Amino acid sequence: MAEAHSAVAFSFSITHEGWDVNFDREVLHLVWASGIRSWKKRLARFKNNVRNGVFPAPLQSLWAMMGIVLALRYANNTFIKYTDIILQYLPGTSYIWQIVSCFILSLTFWLILIYIVRYTFKIMLMYKGWMYESRGGHKVSLQTKLWGLGVKLLSSKSKPLLYSYQGSLPKLPLPPVNETMKRYLKSVRPLMNDSEFESMIKLANEFENGIAVKLQRYLWLKSWWSSNYVSDWWEEYVYLRSRTPLIVNSNFYGTDAIMLHSTSIQAARSAMIIWQCLQYRRLIERQELEPIRVQGLVPLCSWQYERIFNTTRVPGAVSDKIIHYNDSRHIVVYHAGRYFKVIIYSQNRILHPCEIEEQIQSILDNTEKPYVGEEKVAALTAADRTHWANTRTQYFFKGINRQSLDAIEKAAFVVTLDEVPYEYDPKNPKKLDEFGRILMTGKGYDRWFDKSFTLCIGSNGRVGFNAEHSWADAAVMSHLWEFIIFDEAKKSGYQENGHTKGAPELEPPKPIRLQWNLEPVLEAIEKSYQVSLDLVNDIDLRILAFSDYGKGFMKTAKVSPDAFIQMALQLAYYRDAGKFSLTYEASMTRLYREGRTETVRPCTLESSTWVKSMLDPNVDTNKRITLLREACATHQRGYQDAMCGKGIDRHLFCLYVVSKYLEIESPFLNKVLSEPWRLSTSQTPHGQTTQFDLRKFPNCISAGGGFGPVANDGYGVSYIIAGENLVFFHISSKKSSPHTDSNRFAVRITEALNDMKSLYDDWERSSKEPSS
Repeated sequence: MAEAHSAVAFSFSITHEGWDVNFDREVLHLVWASGIRSWKKRLARFKNNVRNGVFPAPLQSLWAMMGIVLALRYANNTFIKYTDIILQYLPGTSYIWQIVSCFILSLTFWLILIYIVRYTFKIMLMYKGWMYESRGGHKVSLQTKLWGLGVKLLSSKSKPLLYSYQGSLPKLPLPPVNETMKRYLKSVRPLMNDSEFESMIKLANEFENGIAVKLQRYLWLKSWWSSNYVSDWWEEYVYLRSRTPLIVNSNFYGTDAIMLHSTSIQAARSAMIIWQCLQYRRLIERQELEPIRVQGLVPLCSWQYERIFNTTRVPGAVSDKIIHYNDSRHIVVYHAGRYFKVIIYSQNRILHPCEIEEQIQSILDNTEKPYVGEEKVAALTAADRTHWANTRTQYFFKGINRQSLDAIEKAAFVVTLDEVPYEYDPKNPKKLDEFGRILMTGKGYDRWFDKSFTLCIGSNGRVGFNAEHSWADAAVMSHLWEFIIFDEAKKSGYQENGHTKGAPELEPPKPIRLQWNLEPVLEAIEKSYQVSLDLVNDIDLRILAFSDYGKGFMKTAKVSPDAFIQMALQLAYYRDAGKFSLTYEASMTRLYREGRTETVRPCTLESSTWVKSMLDPNVDTNKRITLLREACATHQRGYQDAMCGKGIDRHLFCLYVVSKYLEIESPFLNKVLSEPWRLSTSQTPHGQTTQFDLRKFPNCISAGGGFGPVANDGYGVSYIIAGENLVFFHISSKKSSPHTDSNRFAVRITEALNDMKSLYDDWERSSKEPSS
């Protein structure tokens, strides 16, 4: 076997005749090649770190500064004294040492100038006035125009690497407690009656004028000392310390470009998508991936990209850990209950798609049976975290189980070759529902839920992914997925017969079957499987493809498309539940260093007033339009506040964490943090890559992705505005809840969107009619 062969590649023994040394030249060559590749990566990282450290100035500017100093040194006698000061500390005064003194002086001037530019750029990025102004030139203030010109001048001198802007990004600001309290009380007003609201005001005032002063002081110290006062605690306490199963509760999924079906050959599509993932990983490693800039100017934090690949979540008894490996030369493939280690490098290069296709096809053709317990071993990663941590410690810390677990956890990513097709048929919506459900949960044991992501391939060649959430937010995976979909369409790497183009230039390494000894673990595996199976059977998922209209009409309505959809969700939920509910919408805070997300609260006084007007026949069309626009404007302002560090929930969350560290009980914080999010929503971003062009590739439309409901009696709704006339909604709920039904809620959303369109149509007709 390959692993046994490697184990005896080098050995020695001592006999009465002396030393006896045996070695395998081929394996030693592989070791040598691996070391060379590792050192090349280290040198590349060092070079990139230097470039990032001096950005936005190019490295060539150092030689320009050197030329200026030399010219002044030999053209201006008064300048000589500066280099003479340096010469006093050098070993000699010869011509060579004079050049060295000029270099030191020019390096000093250059570094001073660079840091002045960098801090000027950082100060400029702190300005957020542009966020609140219209993109129309006539509505942009002179201050913002001058700011935009300055940012463009400072950042256009050198082509940025992926992490070039990291040192220039400002820290997330800590809002004053009184401002957060005002925003919080305003957000919960439509959810409470008068007596409940008076009680909440009293609690809030006691908190603000009491322990909040002390808690805020500690939080201010953390915000001053750390890169981001929220992100590390958010990752630790919301994700890693959670003991609930990852399946449904945490992991999310993404679907294929459903309008395209490049090939129905599973091995070919698998090979192409795997190869594209590896190309994307290479761009990240070399920092050649273009950083995202809002409006082409303001950079977003790229910190989360580092952990897309070679990353796993390791369970712990109290808290999990995220482990990221600097490099990985293999992936792990799961098929028909068996795991295979697949080497994706040979002769110092990534294998070509046609070579990877050979490897995948050999796995599909393999008829070996799974080892005892192997088929369902990944159920351990799906269920209770403490149970998995204890099982891992007891049964996976040595022997072949440890070796196989290492192979999975150290893989670039995991691939699952499913034995069922992923289908999309506009005439049969249930097929798309099943497509999403397979990606979200699978069978409860056929995705390695701990890995950063599992690439899922249907038997008919359609693809999707299941991603772990703690290491990054969905926008990062969306960027990867968008890159893959458009790159595949642009390169058209398939032959007419559906196989990948090209002929293998070498014999690819054969997949290595992972070995297991799982008989002692069967009971633990079955226990986890029953937990995951209950969650799988309880999830109710409906994917709605709304094609009556889309972004095009929403723009003509002169409101934000996101705000428009959020208002539709408020109307739909009120009709479904008969009441308003605390609503969660995720927004990003990546305008700041190491930013992740903040909560937008779409259920506002303005949105609730508009919803009630839609149910009141006595309110006329003009009034409803006015109220809708006010609600959308309020929502848009809330979204902008969240992006600019003026949110509510992350601040209160951090104050709560400080209170727990200090062992101080706060009735206000306890109440706030225990409020259920019965409507949890998120927009799937698209258009993040520069190659995103639906005019050239109109069928490169992903149906987006989704997640499970946050509350047992609530809905999880993800949506993607896929085109001018298409919006996808992923609606999840629990079958066990008598209060929710995903199909019913999909109908409510459709009704709400159609009613809003009719509202605008009526308004336009009435505005064109001559007055009496």
